[in-house]
This record gives sequence, C-alpha cells and structure tokens, in this order.
Amino acid sequence: MVIKFTEGPSIRKPTDSSSYNSIMKAVLRLILIFFILVCFGLFYKIHMTLPLNHQNDPAIKPFLFPNIKVPANEIPINEATNNLRPEEILHQGNGIFFVETTDRMEPPYVTLCAVESAARIYPNRPIAFFMKGLPEDRDGDKAKYRIRTLSSYDNIYLFPLRLEEVFYDTPLLSWYRKVKPEHESYWTDVTSDASRLALIWKYGGIYMDNDIISVRPVPLKNFVAAESNDVYSNSIFGCVPHHMFSWRSMEDFVQNYNGSILGHQGPALFARILKKVFCVLRGFKYTEDVRCGNMTLTNPDRFYPIPESSWKKYYEVVDQFRPFSSSYAVHLFENSNQGKYNMVPGSKTLVDRLYEQYCPYTYVTVLMKDRSSH
Repeated sequence: MVIKFTEGPSIRKPTDSSSYNSIMKAVLRLILIFFILVCFGLFYKIHMTLPLNHQNDPAIKPFLFPNIKVPANEIPINEATNNLRPEEILHQGNGIFFVETTDRMEPPYVTLCAVESAARIYPNRPIAFFMKGLPEDRDGDKAKYRIRTLSSYDNIYLFPLRLEEVFYDTPLLSWYRKVKPEHESYWTDVTSDASRLALIWKYGGIYMDNDIISVRPVPLKNFVAAESNDVYSNSIFGCVPHHMFSWRSMEDFVQNYNGSILGHQGPALFARILKKVFCVLRGFKYTEDVRCGNMTLTNPDRFYPIPESSWKKYYEVVDQFRPFSSSYAVHLFENSNQGKYNMVPGSKTLVDRLYEQYCPYTYVTVLMKDRSSH
C-alpha cells in the first residue's frame, strides 16, 4: 500500500526582518508615550508647586516657556560678549558687585540666589559679577548656558576678573606683582579682599559676598556693616567712587599684609582703618546706625539679624515666615556651613522661604533638579 500525503493550505510566515521592525516600532511608540507623560507630569508638578505670585514673573516665564524662535547664537545684552567694558556700565557709581576668585564657572545655588536677589531688589542698578574663570575672549554665549539662571535679568553683567587690570592705578598693583600665590595659604580669600577694595574705589557702589541675600534696598552710600559691637565686616560695604575709606584700606592692605592670618586683610583691616582715620568705635546701644566720620556703621540687625554663631537657624523649620523688618540683607555664612546643609525646596526651613521669596528663579532651578533626581 502506498500512502500519499497531500499539502494543506500554505501559511505565509513573516520573515525575521519584518518581525524585528514591527517590534521595534512598537517599543519606540511606548518610549515616546512614556517620555511625553514624564515631561507633562514634571511640568504639571512645577506649576502646582511654584507660588502663584511668581508664575508670571519675567525671570520665571522664559524658563518655563522658552522662546524657541530665538536664534541659538543670539547673545543677550547682559553678557560679557557684547564687548562692553566695566566702566561703560558702572560709570554712574551705583553698581552692585560680586566677585568669584576661583576658576569655577558653575556657581553654587547660594551664589545664584545672592546675585538674583540683588538683581530683583535693585532693578535699576547694574549687578556686576566679576568671574576669574570667564575666558579671555569673553565668550558670553557659553556663560549664558552655564549660568542660565541669571540670563533672564537685563541688569546682570558678567565680566572677567583680571586682577592686574583691576589693581592698576591702585596701591595693590605693586603688592600683586611681587606676591607668590603658591606660597599663600588663603590666596582666593586675599585676592577677593583686595579686588573688592579696588572695584569699589574705581567704580563706587556696594560690594556683597556671594552668600548675602538682598531683601530690601540699602539707602546708604558710604557704609560699613557691623557684625557685632566689635566686629566690622567686609562681606558687604559701600562707598562712592574714589572715597578715602577705600584708598586708605588699600594702603593698609599693602603696608600691613599678612597672608597667613585669615581675615587680616578683611574685617581686621576695616577695624584698623575706622579706628585710625574715622572715629572711636563705641559699639551700639540701641538699634540705630552710628556715624563714624563720613561713614555710617550699620547696626548688626541690618545685615546680621542671625549672628554667625547661630547660622544653623537658617536651616531650621519655621511655621510662618516673618520678613526681617529692620534688615537690608541677610548673610548665610557659607564659610561656616561648608556645604553641610543645603536649601531643600518645600522644607519650610528659613532658607527655603528666603529662596522662594527673593530668588524664585534659582528656587525653581533647584526644584526641577530635585524632581528630576527622584
């Protein structure tokens, strides 16, 4: 017997390549849908978390709704690349100065908050941020995207910190040319102390440390901030251009230079000049400021409502934020903190509320980073 097998209806099987392509298309669609949902969720959370009074802020809007029609190579007017010299911006003697004497081009959030708060409190005054790390060619386009938090403020200007140029025509130039940086224990500190004196002498205005948050305008032109009855800080001070206090301070800096003692060219120098030239320092009996020759010594409450010995209070939870009614700014004492504590959005700590109120753009930047890391 012969058994014959007949073939059934043929079934066309997909080739390996077509099957692979179908699977990949499906996977890509799922990835795209997931990415859109994540972006929408992040966008929604930011809007729900951001205080309503800041959502229409001119500094916040470009960050949440970037104008994609702006050419990528467009340089904003507040960048160093527009070839503006400091004297062109600071000639009116009303600048607000910040200085970075390291080479870093990614300032910490506390610095961004300090600069932003000044730009908001002093909208009609130039905020000059001198940065040692800014390249010689003043590539403001790179600076713009590295420090995007500051790029929306038209009154913020980035300038290279060229120490020989800053010290030119001052007593500090001879010191700078003969000092040996490699032998100095506190080189970034002493160059910061020196450059702030020279800048205020040349241009006039207010110098602020990079951890000082502005809360209301300083109504004074020539002043030194008292940290206590016997400590006079150089973390914030102001003078008109070519004021005798600035010149005598630079002379003392050179004549009594001692780089091995931290603060010798800073707060200790200010105390020496005030005693030697301007007045007898008697401290503060009440809450008023004190005249000292043609300088004003501000009461500690003006800039140090929380003393350095209690700096951790800035990182404690507060039930209700009460603005510092008698202060022009607050000093966060980053030298004492050394990065041990950070501002956490939504933590309701005092520093959280300060950022939210006075540097909302920086606050949103920290918030977005915090959201994206979870």
